[in-house]
Amino acid sequence: MTDIEELLLSRIRDVADYPEPGVMFKDITPLLADPAAFTALTDALAEIAGSTGATKIVGLEARGFILGAPVAVRAGIGFIPVRKAGKLPGATLSQTYDLEYGSAEIEVHAEDLRTGDRVLVVDDVLATGGTVEASLQLIRRAGADVAGVAILMELGFLGGRRRLEPALAGAPLETLIRV
Repeated sequence: MTDIEELLLSRIRDVADYPEPGVMFKDITPLLADPAAFTALTDALAEIAGSTGATKIVGLEARGFILGAPVAVRAGIGFIPVRKAGKLPGATLSQTYDLEYGSAEIEVHAEDLRTGDRVLVVDDVLATGGTVEASLQLIRRAGADVAGVAILMELGFLGGRRRLEPALAGAPLETLIRV
């Protein structure tokens, strides 16, 4: 295990039976509260942005906003929020995706992504991969290219990486921690 993995893991708190019995929630708020750990995380994700040639960061609601915005600032590139449907004013592009029980929809401002943009998706956790997969479809529908996906923590037992492989179409998926 690398030093950064140890630092980040040491600041992620397990919360048993949240949000429902049998679930072990991975709480990143202690990591965010620690300036050294948050800086190390931001630097690591900004390094991924640089290595992929990203020109924009897409942060997925809501913790992807918290991680993605400082990464964009550090990397010197733009930040684009991808939100739940109905949260953005003006013209939007939307993408519906399936959940375990039902469906959900995400949106981006139509003018925020353009042909020639290379977009890195940033989020906190990769679980089943549904939201990330929908964001990749949305980015491509907007005419932009997917530079890759950068995730703080991958829950490997949920199979998100396997689900994303076709949607990535060769773009890298980088996770800093795998549990």
